[in-house]
Amino acid sequence: MFGLIGMIIVGGLIGWIAGAILGKDIPGGILGNIIAGIVGAWVGSMIFGHWGPELGKIYIFPALLGSIILIFVVSLILKALRKK
Repeated sequence: MFGLIGMIIVGGLIGWIAGAILGKDIPGGILGNIIAGIVGAWVGSMIFGHWGPELGKIYIFPALLGSIILIFVVSLILKALRKK
């Protein structure tokens, strides 16, 4: 529907929502949110498949779940690296 711009906007919103749900700040600000949303959409689609509403070529529910998983794992890695 929106093409690349729509995917970037939806990816940014998904990344922001996932970070808010987890209470984690995503490194990189807006760019970090976009990356987390788009990569999370890919992860979510691989794990959960394609279902639910689609906006900007991103299926919302799998993308949100994938982004939550991605942000959680990245935060664990960053936490472990800070302890060293």
